Amino acid sequence: MAPGTLFRYFGKRFFTAVIATFVSIVAIAAMADYVEMMRRGSDWAAATPWLLFKISMLRVPQITEQIMPFSVLVGAMMCYLTLSRRLELIIARASGVSAWQFVAPALIVAFLFGTFATTVYNPVSAMLHERSKRIEAELVGELPSALEENTSGFWVRQKSDDGGAIINAKSSREQGSALGAVTVYTFDSDGHFAERIEAKSATLEQGYWQLDDVHIYAAGSPPVLHPNYRLATNLTLEQVRESFATPETVPFWQLPSYIEKAERAGLAASGYRLQYEELLSRPFLLVAMVLLAAAVSLRFFRFGGVQKMILGGIAAGFSLFILSKVTGDMSKAELLSPVAAAWIPVLVGGLTGFVALLYQEDG
Repeated sequence: MAPGTLFRYFGKRFFTAVIATFVSIVAIAAMADYVEMMRRGSDWAAATPWLLFKISMLRVPQITEQIMPFSVLVGAMMCYLTLSRRLELIIARASGVSAWQFVAPALIVAFLFGTFATTVYNPVSAMLHERSKRIEAELVGELPSALEENTSGFWVRQKSDDGGAIINAKSSREQGSALGAVTVYTFDSDGHFAERIEAKSATLEQGYWQLDDVHIYAAGSPPVLHPNYRLATNLTLEQVRESFATPETVPFWQLPSYIEKAERAGLAASGYRLQYEELLSRPFLLVAMVLLAAAVSLRFFRFGGVQKMILGGIAAGFSLFILSKVTGDMSKAELLSPVAAAWIPVLVGGLTGFVALLYQEDG
């Protein structure tokens, strides 16, 4: 009974510490994002504090996904340091319980937490992020300034029977099938510039873009206004997704179909593959974070050096974050396979924590 009771106790303490850390980080991220949204929305005539707050809250889940491993790292360190300060670890060791036995509950909880984050939290956060973009597009779309020419955002080139065109969109929704603040530069069949088209929004249909609230500018002619306008295109939904949809906005369960359709269309799907592999590896990444935290926080308080342990754990987590960004960028540049890019940080973090903990406990 005693080992089972201790197992449940340590698992409960770890889970409580991680949830408390995660909620704190979510609160900080929400406040920071709301302040930024208030700054951006100050020029939106239809914006209200409630709408801006709603947009910000819908964006927060996706923001916190990126910092979830740090929540587990910090939560695990807090859990073990608290147990050490209260002498509970000393009592557990004196009763014959090894470090591996009271780290095992945290590993299991972290793996389950990561599985939930991948299979449930990620699809929900992607859906909420899409909803926030829809609300923001509705607010921005009511502004005349949304039709002003911009040189940033999303870009794609297309060809049709009428000639070529370069499309720029300030925002995209629904994985790129709906665009906002669109500017189109059209060219004739000989490659000469023909006209510039600016539209409030654009929706991809079968064989054409449906543009709304259109202004057409051509050299030597006054601007022409159309409530609706069709622009012929040879782009498919898969090709548009590759240009306008970011992998982070695609739910986990839809990524395999996105990858299959992109490859069938002859497009590079490295971004989607990387996102899919990162989500698959997330439970193991959280397990690696627990091993790193245990390696730097199981030292007894009476031995001193607690500050160095905390700094060491934070430095290890930050180094792992830098490594994941480097491997991710290499994968997007097609210098490294998505599988290797996603799993190298997991293996490095897990092996580092395991070896350090093995050395501390077993010599």
